[in-house]
Parts: sequence; structure tokens; C-alpha cells
Amino acid sequence: MTISTTTPVPVIPPYATMLGFTRYVSRTGPAKATFVGGLRRQRERRSGFNPHGQLVKALKADIAFRTGGSYLGGVVDVVKDRWKPLYEALRAGARTYLASLGDPERVDLAQTRDAIATVGPLAVKINPHFGLRYADGRREAVRLHFDEEPPSAEAATAMLHLMARHMDQILPNAEPVLVDLRRGVAHRIDAAARPADVESWLAGEAAAFTAMWAATAAPAA
Repeated sequence: MTISTTTPVPVIPPYATMLGFTRYVSRTGPAKATFVGGLRRQRERRSGFNPHGQLVKALKADIAFRTGGSYLGGVVDVVKDRWKPLYEALRAGARTYLASLGDPERVDLAQTRDAIATVGPLAVKINPHFGLRYADGRREAVRLHFDEEPPSAEAATAMLHLMARHMDQILPNAEPVLVDLRRGVAHRIDAAARPADVESWLAGEAAAFTAMWAATAAPAA
């Protein structure tokens, strides 16, 4: 008697970082499914590389040590040649943002924590880059946007809402801020937006994301 065995396909639950999910909501039509399939393959391979790490460290160092951009000034020289054009493109905007924070003596870094959000059926990792604490008591949880194009209205709305939703875990009593680093522009929550409407929209997007994630796992006939 022949006994046939099959190797079970590992179940990879749907999951996205805040960056991945907000990039997804910015897409339309078939591009959404293609994007989700790419995210799933990255998850299966456990691949991914962050080319911006040194820039974030330099910006945080200039804030922490009140050095007015000197770390940002030198960071291009310490990265590999392939990343130098990227860093040169980001540096001017990063300096503009740094200057927009005002008197360096009146702002400090604040520790943030990541959070896992449940958006409909989807788990989303909420991970700001750093927090700020001002001398007047204000706090901000900051997420940086590095892309060539400015953040879409959908991406900004989703990211700011998700951070605000979990601010008790991230940095209590802080305001979420999305910084378009190439242009040095800070985006904040639209006071006219209705949180319930945003929540309903995100839940629908998350449900569609989850369905596409499952579809990409279906075995070929």
C-alpha cells in the first residue's frame, strides 16, 4: 500500500507595518493586489532592508545634542556610495525640518514605543521614528516620510489616525506628526476629519487587504 504525504503549507497570518498599510491604501485597482502579494512574499522570505537608518540617527543626534545640523551635514560621508544620492536628496529637507523645531534648547527627544493595531481583521505595526518633548509641555510622535513623492492624502490620514488611536501606548499625550522629509514639511491631523469615518474606511481597506493576502497564498492548480 502506498501512503502519500503532503507537506503542509505554513500559515502566514495577514500583517503589515504602518508604512506598508498606508502605501497600500494609496493604491487603486489591480495595483493593490500586486502590492499585497509583494508584501506577503517579503514576509515569507523575512526580507527587507531600511536604507534610511543612518539618516534617522543623524537627525536624532542633532536634536539630542543641539548641534544644529552638523550630524546631518556629515552623514553623507559615512554611508555606502550607492546611498549617497539618496542621502543628499534628503539632507536639505531634514535640515529645514530641524530648523522648524525652533530653539534647540527648548526641544528634547522623547522615547516612543511601538504598538500593534487591530484594523478590522488585520494586525498593523505602528512604529514612529522618534518622539519630541518641548519646554512648554507639548509632545509629538514623529513618523518620517522619505519617498520622492509627497505622502498622499490617504496615506497621511491613515498614518496620523493610526498613531493617534494608539498614542497612549506610543507616547502619552502626544500629537502625531508625519514629516515629509524631502520637503521638510510636517503634516498633522485634519481637525475637520471625523475619526469614526476614518475608522470605517480603514476597516474596509483592511478587510480587502486580508482577502488579497489570502488569495496570494492559494496553491496553484
